[in-house]
This record gives sequence, C-alpha cells and structure tokens, in this order.
Amino acid sequence: MKESRRKFIKKAGCSLGMVTLATQVQHFGRMTALAQKMGERKGSLGGSGYKAIVCVFLGGGNDGNNTIVPNHNDSSVSNYSDYAASRSAAGLALSQASLLPITVPRMGNLQYGMNPAFGPQTGGNNGLHELWGTGKLAWAMNVGTLVAPMTKTEYQNNSVIKPSQLFSHLDQVNQFQAGRSDTFSFSGWGGRISDQMTPGSNPSGLIPMVTSIDGAALFTAGQSTQPLAIADSDTGLDEVLNPIGFGDDAISQARFQAYNDLRGMDLSNDYVAAASNVTDAAIEANSALATFEEVTVNFPNTSIGEQLHQVARLIKKSGDLSVTRQVFYTERGGFDTHNGQLTNQTNRLTEVSQAVRAFYDEMVVQGMANDVTVFLMTDFGRTMDPAGSGGNVGSDHGWGNHLFVVGDSVNGGDFYGENTSNGTPFPNLIIDGPDDATFSSNNARGRWIPTTSVEQYAATVARWFGLPENDMPSVFPNIGSFTNTNLGFMQ
Repeated sequence: MKESRRKFIKKAGCSLGMVTLATQVQHFGRMTALAQKMGERKGSLGGSGYKAIVCVFLGGGNDGNNTIVPNHNDSSVSNYSDYAASRSAAGLALSQASLLPITVPRMGNLQYGMNPAFGPQTGGNNGLHELWGTGKLAWAMNVGTLVAPMTKTEYQNNSVIKPSQLFSHLDQVNQFQAGRSDTFSFSGWGGRISDQMTPGSNPSGLIPMVTSIDGAALFTAGQSTQPLAIADSDTGLDEVLNPIGFGDDAISQARFQAYNDLRGMDLSNDYVAAASNVTDAAIEANSALATFEEVTVNFPNTSIGEQLHQVARLIKKSGDLSVTRQVFYTERGGFDTHNGQLTNQTNRLTEVSQAVRAFYDEMVVQGMANDVTVFLMTDFGRTMDPAGSGGNVGSDHGWGNHLFVVGDSVNGGDFYGENTSNGTPFPNLIIDGPDDATFSSNNARGRWIPTTSVEQYAATVARWFGLPENDMPSVFPNIGSFTNTNLGFMQ
C-alpha cells in the first residue's frame, strides 16, 4: 500500500475526533468504575512525577547487521573482516570509512560503528550518533522473540519451544508488540501497562494513558483500557478532538447547546451516564488542547518527524490534560528491504535519526529529557547472507536485532543484553556459526538466535516507567521464563 494512501486512511480515521472517543461508551464506563476501585487500592503508581515512554516502530524489519557494525580487527570476537566476508562480494557491506565510530566499554572498549545515517545530514540536525558520546543513547543487542532462552543445539533439537511462525511479519510483529511469544495475543504490552497503571497514575486524566499517532496498533491495545488515536502534526492539537458537525454560526451553536442538554437527561441509566461522561471528558480535553503552544524545535517534514512532533506537543500539554504517565506509539515503515537496501535503509534510518534527535532536543527545551524515554522496536532482524547483488542487493527476514534507547535517564554509551556464544551481547557473525538459527550449512543464512527476549527489553523500560514488580506478570505473562528482567540500560 502506498504511504500516501495509508496516511490518508489514518487521517480519515483520526478525523472522527470526539465522536470516536465518545463511541467507547461501555469501555470508558467500566474503566471509570475500575479506576475508582483500583485507585483506592493502588494509590499513585510509579511516583508523582511525570514520565512518558515513546515507541518508534520500524515496520518491515530493520537490518541490524548494517545498523551496528564491528569496526575493529580483534579476533576474539566478530570483527570487520567477518562482517565483510559475508556482505562485501554482493555489495551489501558498509565501508569502514563510512561508519560512525563508537567505543563500547562492555566490548572491552573495542570500536564499533553506527550506520552513517545516524550522523549529521546536510540541512538537518546532528542525528543520534552524537548522543552516544554524551551518554544519552544505548543499544540493546540481539533482542528478539523468545518463549524461553535458546541455544543453537536446542534450536536444532527442538528441545525448547520456538516462537510460532518465525520470520513471518504478521506473527513476529504480533509477538514483539504483545510482549509475549508463547501464544497469539489480542493486546499489547503498552496497552496492558495502561490497564495496570491508569487507575493509580492517571485517575483524572482527560485522555487515555496510551496515544497512537499511527492509527491502530496491537502495542497500544489494552484489555480494560483503549488508546486514543490522533493525527500527526499536520493537524493542530486544537483540531484533533473538535466536535464534528458544529460550526461557529448561531444555528450550529444552538444545536450544540441542545445536544448538551440532551446529554443531561436519563443519567440514572449507567450506559447513558457513561456516554455523557465520556463526551464531557472529550469536550474538556478539547478545551485544554485548544490553546496549545507550538514546540520550540523544528521537526523534519517526514512521516516519523510529524508523528514525533505531535507527541512533543502532547507532552507539553500534559499538565493541562492531568496526566502523569503517557505511552506513545509511532511508526516508520519501509524496512522490508529485500532489494535496494543500501539506499532504502539509509534514507529511512536518516529520517528516524533526524526525527528522534529533534524530539530529544525538544524534550531538553521542555525540561523533560530526564522524564521521557524513546525506545525502538521492529519486526525482526535480517539475514547476514545478502539477497541478490549489486544495486538490487538486500536481505531477507532474520531474527535477533539491535534496538536503541534514548533519553537522559538512559545509561548510555554502552551495549546491553544477555551474552551470546562468544561471551558478549554482540553475536558471532559467522554464517552457520554458533549463533545462527540453522539446521544445516545448506540453508544457513545468518539469522541470529536472540539471547535477549522482548520481555527482558520491555520490562526494563516498563520498570523505569513505574510499573510495580507485582504487576509485571500481568503485563508480561511469560516473563518468568527469563531470569534477568532488568538489562541495566535505564537509571
């Protein structure tokens, strides 16, 4: 589907505004009752200060092998020669000269390289690479969907349950966003955090805890709470919840007054009262958003730039919206790079880097950089073995991947995650080597078996956000399969 058409559909859906919010009658009525009961039990969850987590999802499966590259010649772990041996002949390897250098303490201070897309661009900002040196950017290594920890021998012997439908977009997106791989899920870990924390953290919030700027996504879906979906920054905050069908003329205003009068009738009926309360909340939220102040930093005029721009606007209005905890979802597609990868991935990573850097800079201006954390997710990694060659070279669906986390509360400037076969979080890059998910050398492609699960990665973010330990199993039902649930990249 072309992005322009997809964007049109999203905006058309978001333009329902207050009507969409008001259709959640049964849900919001139950949520209000739940908030009253659980709010008394839990009190204020996660502390009284404001915090937000922002998911940036790279749809299609970003190639982690060309995102973080070894830039050293040490033979004790995979080096640039190992990387180049698999990718140079087909034309998929990045040159050492183009890599943005990073020194990694956990890797014995060896040098690695970030994709050049993370650096400064002509007419743009400085990108994310600069944040590594200031300790505001960390990488979680070799993360992926897992039912339980798994070695290559266990993979080959089928002695540990594997995630269903490995290498399938639909299934792996479901498992990544659901935060579990042991079964198909109809809710996401962002939504389930809202289920647990809304009553105690945002009992008077004028909008839901979870907001998507990219339409419906499993990550945002809860079991007892639902997200708000709004348009990107092409639409002002003063328009996203405007009542539909009422203008400024006298007749429209008279109709609006009549509508409000009707909502005051039959409030003894629970469903009518719930509908009226939801509409009241929408009108109050719309009023709070009507006077929003534009942010200070200039955001890129790209899809992900406009989404993060809108997130920054909402965070700036968080006090007026009476929310102390917020979860946001954004997405940039186009990472299913079976061909033309060098150009396509570089262009898209550039967009992401520039947009996230602008967002971080705006959080600094707002004084919120210590309270807002951006984290990356994607379908899966990609094969080390190239697909095609020359100008059409790309890669196929893989498994383990590298994900960044950005913010002033991040313990940046290092790699995090469980160790691979070489005793470090960075996998062995030899095709058919000890980290390759393969049954024989005949079908080896370099699909790295994850050593860090989605649950471990997500729980580290959720714990910083304020999710209580006793609620972890409710959000991550399979988390007991993993020993270490705090990877250490958050302060």
